Amino acid sequence: MHSQQGLLLFRVGGTSRGVRASRSTTSPLVAARSASRKMQRSYISSRSTSKRALSSMAHIPAAPGAAALAGAVFNSFDSLPPAPRPPQLRARLQAQAIQRQQQQLKASVQLPSSMMLEAAARSSSHSAVPSSTVKYAGSTLPARGRPLLPRRERRLVSKQHRKDARKKAASSTLAAQLGVATSKTSPFVRIDRQFKTFKPLTPSLRWVRFTLNPHLNKEGPERALTIAKRRTGGRNHHGRITVRGRGGGHRRRLRLVDFYRWEAGEQEVKQIEYDPGRTAHIALLEHKVSRRRSYILAPDGLRAGDTVRSYRTDGMGKSSSTSAGADAATTSLNFGVFRTQAVRPGNVLPLNLIPIGTMIHAISLLPQGPAKLVRSAGTSGQLIAFSHRKAASGLGAGLSKDGQQLQASQMDATATLPSADAETIASESVSLSPSSPPTHAQIKLQSGEVRLVPAACCATIGRVSNIDHEHRRLGKAGRSRWLGRKPKVRGVAMNKTDHPNGGGRGKSKSNMQSKSIYGHLAKFARTRKPGTRGGNTMVIRERPRRNGKRLGKP
Repeated sequence: MHSQQGLLLFRVGGTSRGVRASRSTTSPLVAARSASRKMQRSYISSRSTSKRALSSMAHIPAAPGAAALAGAVFNSFDSLPPAPRPPQLRARLQAQAIQRQQQQLKASVQLPSSMMLEAAARSSSHSAVPSSTVKYAGSTLPARGRPLLPRRERRLVSKQHRKDARKKAASSTLAAQLGVATSKTSPFVRIDRQFKTFKPLTPSLRWVRFTLNPHLNKEGPERALTIAKRRTGGRNHHGRITVRGRGGGHRRRLRLVDFYRWEAGEQEVKQIEYDPGRTAHIALLEHKVSRRRSYILAPDGLRAGDTVRSYRTDGMGKSSSTSAGADAATTSLNFGVFRTQAVRPGNVLPLNLIPIGTMIHAISLLPQGPAKLVRSAGTSGQLIAFSHRKAASGLGAGLSKDGQQLQASQMDATATLPSADAETIASESVSLSPSSPPTHAQIKLQSGEVRLVPAACCATIGRVSNIDHEHRRLGKAGRSRWLGRKPKVRGVAMNKTDHPNGGGRGKSKSNMQSKSIYGHLAKFARTRKPGTRGGNTMVIRERPRRNGKRLGKP
């Protein structure tokens, strides 16, 4: 046993394998580091091997004094000086110690996100706090142990710094000190009262023309009133293309617009917003009592800070509004005062309470239904008359005696309408006696069509906003792609396998009728849905046409 112990001691003391690593072709510094690492590994492995060997010999019968000798050997191992650590190992151990210290600090000090933002702002600004310490809500912690802000909060801090810097620079100008209002103008941008155009530095800027809407909110929408839009690219549930020319475009979120307007009471307009899903602008409303928010179509002229309200009835003659205007239809109150307060842009009223000649939009087709007609940008309808039809006597809610007298007095206003509208009203049987209240209203739509709508249906006062939308110019094909519209290719420009009119030796369809891509006739085909020969019975006068085109359109 003494010989084995001596052999072990000899192995411990005689190991020198790391010395041979210095004979390398690399630089002396790299060779020295490699030799140091190998010597460290050899030293540690030899100590552990010797201890394992001595512990494995504990079951062997030992001579007198062997136990004392073994204990001395173990003590000699423990009393050996620690092996020298290479620089890389020391750096790694220090990093691990710092990480443990940070974890302990995070566990002991719980800082909310607002304090973390304040700490980051203080540390980034030029303050009197030294770089080795950071203040957190009145306390000073070492910079080594400060918590690392998430990426999103770091970006918010930097964004706020940039905003503060811009505000400080704007407030320090001479114009701001003198109180003179200035606006940023560029020599390459031309702005008039309606549109914004650009100097043609590039071909895409030559014809572009945008409408001016400085009142629109520049921030994002109300997140709770939006849902994600999942695009289909013109495909149905089978994956087949049903609508050609659709696909791509910028990502959108659908705004949930309230087309019912059942909630009564005053609502304040918080802001006017842009809606990528429609041509008109939308208004964000907040109820003054319930604080509930909703979107509506913004009428022309509505601005932030205005108030609107709904006078919509439930179809049974009872109003859902608690205002005095709701009782005006069933009592002998002065209707002139009521109209002065109620007939304002953005208010919703039943058609039987709206004066003749009023411009309206967002018209419903059913007393309990949502708004269906006149919802595009710049469009409006006009209430031109009331009529009575026996076949539809049970559709609308009746009026009181005062309301019937009021409707009869409103018919005098038809004298101021154009001759075509007066002829239309005269051709329609109108009976406004107290025994037969009006059941339908005649509305002239934007296209020139005059149709009947039940008098119990509701409409919004005013004209739809963004009236200059039809005069804008995109300027380039790329903006159409941003909107999700793909280019249209003519059939004669395709191959014969792609279109019935394709192929051939020239830009001609040959002796063939124009057809669609599916082989149907493109001209002279009936497009009206199967039904009555007379068409829609609710349409009194169709929209004017001239040579197959709409009147007044190119």
